[in-house]
Amino acid sequence: MKVLAAEDNPVVLSILRALLTKWGYEVVTALDGLEAWRILESAGAPRLAIFDWMMPGMDGVELCRRVRAASREPYIYILLLTGRTESEDLVEGMEAGADDYLTKPFNAQELRVRLRAGHRILDLQEELVAAREALRDQATHDGLTGLLNRVTILDALRSELGRSTRERRPVAVLMVDLDHFKRVNDTHGHAAGDAVLREAARRMKSSVRPYDSVGRYGGEEFLMVLPGCDTFTAQAQAERFREALASEPIAFDGHSIRVTCSIGVSGSAGLSAASGDTLVHAADVALYQAKNRGRNQVAQASACELAGVLAAAR
Repeated sequence: MKVLAAEDNPVVLSILRALLTKWGYEVVTALDGLEAWRILESAGAPRLAIFDWMMPGMDGVELCRRVRAASREPYIYILLLTGRTESEDLVEGMEAGADDYLTKPFNAQELRVRLRAGHRILDLQEELVAAREALRDQATHDGLTGLLNRVTILDALRSELGRSTRERRPVAVLMVDLDHFKRVNDTHGHAAGDAVLREAARRMKSSVRPYDSVGRYGGEEFLMVLPGCDTFTAQAQAERFREALASEPIAFDGHSIRVTCSIGVSGSAGLSAASGDTLVHAADVALYQAKNRGRNQVAQASACELAGVLAAAR
């Protein structure tokens, strides 16, 4: 683990560097508080830090305050070195944000065990962050496909519509439905159906731009949000995905399962007011047109249909 040692006394700093290197740490040094702060602001900054209390430029207590005020992740564990022994001084250091302190002249083994305790705390914090991110992922993503879930994709649509209003740029929506999906389950089993959904989701995700959003709307239906796209561009994108899905069968348990999809397209271009519900409804109308025309095709909501959806929403 990387450790920052900030100490203005070159002799003490040399001792710290030698000890920390001996104990297996990667050592980064600073001779004053301002240099230490620049190091902590850089990418890949150390997560363990030893600050001397008295340093030029910025003392260790002020450095603690700055680190805590920044509230950055991952957490930085701070050990404060001080020649002060008054309880008021130690309280000031801890209240400024130090996690632990050691009085000078320090005992090498005591420093070692305190750093080891800090290392354990940082490991626990990493586990907590990983658990938090896993819970966040479960709350926002579909468990089977890994795509955004229905609530989150609709939130993404609303967010993009808000941005489009500010920037006067269009937003397009694609509603995708896998054709005759029930036949896959009935013929090959639900495990095959799950494999088809996962692979269709993977192909969808790989076909869009990094800033597009893709979510599982429900069952075998998917919603794609394309910011900055008019309906013409969105229709071309839909055709590319439709062809990519239809051209290559999905392999499962020795079987080649050919899958096609129908896609409905709608967009905000030319509309003075369009909500997420409006665009989704319009894309849904277009999707059913594609199904009624024989499936495995793309249909676009016409201006009249969009106007009808808007009127019905009022």
